[in-house]
Amino acid sequence: MNALNLGVRAHDYGEGTPAEIAGIIGQYPVSCVQLAPAKSFPFISENPGQLTPGFANHVRDEFARQNINIAVLGCYINPIHPDPVLRELSLQRFEEHLTFARDFGCAIVGTETGSRNADCTYHPDNHSELAFDELVVSVRRLADVAERHGVFVGIEGVAHHHTVNTYERMEQLLIRVNSPNVKVIYDPVNFFPPDQCEQQQQLMDDAFRRFGEHIVAVHCKDFVNNDGRKTGDLPSGTGEMDHAHLFRLIEQNKPFVHIILESTNQNNVTQILNLLNQRVVAHHL
Repeated sequence: MNALNLGVRAHDYGEGTPAEIAGIIGQYPVSCVQLAPAKSFPFISENPGQLTPGFANHVRDEFARQNINIAVLGCYINPIHPDPVLRELSLQRFEEHLTFARDFGCAIVGTETGSRNADCTYHPDNHSELAFDELVVSVRRLADVAERHGVFVGIEGVAHHHTVNTYERMEQLLIRVNSPNVKVIYDPVNFFPPDQCEQQQQLMDDAFRRFGEHIVAVHCKDFVNNDGRKTGDLPSGTGEMDHAHLFRLIEQNKPFVHIILESTNQNNVTQILNLLNQRVVAHHL
C-alpha cells in the first residue's frame, strides 16, 4: 500500500488570488497544501480581523476544484514574543485562524514555538524554564480556542533555536498543556542536532516512540552535513535525509498523514516528486 499523502506549501508558488494559486499547484500531482493566507494572498494582512467563513469557503472550494485538500493553515507566530503588545496581536491572529479553520476545510493550524528574539532567531534564554513556562501559557490559551472549535494546534519544534528544541521539551509541552487538541507537526530535519545526523534513523524512531501518537502532519525536506555543520532546508531527495526510513515509519504508524514538502517551487517540484517516488519504490523492495 502506498499510504503517502504528499503536498506543498502554497506560498512557495507565489502570491495571487485563491483561484490563481490553486490553479498553479493543481498542475502537479500533489494532494494537499499548507496554506498561510497572509503569505499567499496579498490582500490578507498579518493582523486579526480579516478572515470570514465566506472567504474561507471560497478558498476551500478553489483548492477543491483542483482536488487539493488544505491540510494545515500556517499561522507561524512568536508565542513568547518579547513585546507583550505584539505577542497579544499574534495570539489573536492565531485564534482567528483556529476559529475559521473548519470553514477552510482544515483541522490544523500550525506554528513554531518562538524565541526571546522578536524575529525568532536563536537566543540563549530560549532554553530557560521561564521561556518554556511562558510558552505553556500561550499554547494553553490557544488550546482552549481549539477545543471549542474542534480543531488542532499543531506545534513544530526546532532543535537548538526555538523554545521547543528537544524531544523532551515537546513531550513536556504536551504534558503541561494537557489538551487533546494540541498536536505535533513533525519535521525530522528540524530536530537533527548537527553532531547527531549520522543517527537520523534512531532519532526518527525515537520521535515516533515518544510522541508519534500526537503527530498530525509531517514536514519533509533534506540536509547535508559537513564536518558537524548541518545545512538544512534543501529540497527532499537532494541530500542525506533517509526518506525511505521516514516513509516506512509513516506507513506503519501514520498512514495517509499529510506530508508537506518544503523548499519546492515550479522549477523543481516535478523532479522532487520523481525522486521521492523512487524512494517509495526502494523501501518496498
